[in-house]
Amino acid sequence: MSAQHATSDPVPDPRRWRALAVIAVAQLMIVLDITIVNIALPSAQRDLGISTGDRQWVVTAYTLAFGGLLLLGGRLGDLFGRKRTFMIGLLGFAAASALGGAAATPGMLFFARALQGAFGALLAPSALGLLSTTFTDPRERATAFGIFGAIAGGGSAIGFIAGGLLTEYLNWRWCLFVNVPIALAAAAGAYLLLHRDHIGKGRRIPLDLPGAALGCGGLLAIVYGTSEAESRGWSDWLVLGCLVLGVLLEVGFVLVERTSSHPLLPLHIVRDRNRGGAALSVGLAVMGLFGLFLFLTFYLQSVKGYSPLLTGVAFLPMTGAIIFASTGVAARLMTRVPSRNLIVPGLLLGGAGMAWLAQMRVDSAYAAMVLPGMLLLGFGMGLVFMPAMSLATLGVAPRETGAAAATINTAQQVGGSIGTALLNTIAASATTAYLVGKNAGSTAVRNAGAVHGYSVAAWVAFGIFLVAAVVALVMVDHRPGEGERAGAGSEAQVRATAA
Repeated sequence: MSAQHATSDPVPDPRRWRALAVIAVAQLMIVLDITIVNIALPSAQRDLGISTGDRQWVVTAYTLAFGGLLLLGGRLGDLFGRKRTFMIGLLGFAAASALGGAAATPGMLFFARALQGAFGALLAPSALGLLSTTFTDPRERATAFGIFGAIAGGGSAIGFIAGGLLTEYLNWRWCLFVNVPIALAAAAGAYLLLHRDHIGKGRRIPLDLPGAALGCGGLLAIVYGTSEAESRGWSDWLVLGCLVLGVLLEVGFVLVERTSSHPLLPLHIVRDRNRGGAALSVGLAVMGLFGLFLFLTFYLQSVKGYSPLLTGVAFLPMTGAIIFASTGVAARLMTRVPSRNLIVPGLLLGGAGMAWLAQMRVDSAYAAMVLPGMLLLGFGMGLVFMPAMSLATLGVAPRETGAAAATINTAQQVGGSIGTALLNTIAASATTAYLVGKNAGSTAVRNAGAVHGYSVAAWVAFGIFLVAAVVALVMVDHRPGEGERAGAGSEAQVRATAA
């Protein structure tokens, strides 16, 4: 690109900016859905009679399908065209949301959430791909990614408030139904505004179906085995069998990827110590973070008696801390200091937040106990996300950038799936053990048992954060060099990816 072209004022194309609005609305829906359902979960559990051990599947079914199929979703966009997969993802997400809102049984809700995750895995990489191909001028591209990141980053805050409003003044089902008009409007806009990008047969990339089956099947077996440990015990044959099967399938996945000519995950991407260390440390950290969302939602609503709306408002300081630390601190420092100088302190701050929240009691005050822990955790995770996302694609060939970005996103989703199942199992088991020999019919005793379980799980999450900090300290050794900002992409792009 010539210097003259790089500095000239681009002629704005209203069609492109309208297309950006469609893409950003789709991404907003995905981000919003993750938080909005957390707020509605206690009401859904009571309405459908979901057991304490199974309630985590409302979250896990979504994140597991999303994370397990994200790489495959990106490849399908390469194969059939991103406009086509974007629209199929939107329509499928709308249908799955309608099914979940109409759920009459726990299994029906779990299935609908898995479908949402599957179509989300088709939708998310298509959205980023369309954004990249729609805006090619560097200045327009930076602006577009900045707008996209701001909308996506605000989605979690909107989800907390919207989840509270819909659950409190309508019912929990509307937290799923609300996706239907959003998705249909975005699909109509995509049909009218996005350019057709069908890929010719001669240029199509073959699908790595064996790799997808082995990778997703292994993750499913591990998460299912972990969740069943709450009711069966860790020594049960089904639990052990699922865990062993999951490990074997993941080993098979690695072997297939090593020999495949078109792997879902090129292994040299994760063999790089910086990219591998960033993905592993972020995946571990999100294990604790997703478990925290689940426990604090139930603590605030079921134990403290907060309304769904007030619960959503209570989560906003953590969202604000993540945004401030990532865009106000990490984004300014990550091109000036070694990446581990941000990631390791961030993980230690997150661990400190978990240790603080492990002190929760039934009568703890929000301002004195919950709020400080949330702020520590939010600020710490904000320091982690930005440099980790930058390392994910740093130095990767253009044809593999999508796979590299999907790798760290997959690590987050899979970490969330395993963390939710693991910590929910630990909390439920600790609660059951606490209630032995006590008057379980007493509300005060049940609340004390629930909080005891949350505390035990928070201590386990604290240990996970420490392991993640050690991984980052040992593996991440990247130091920013001259011109890295241009090589790694604009700050707005990195912010959009982190959001």
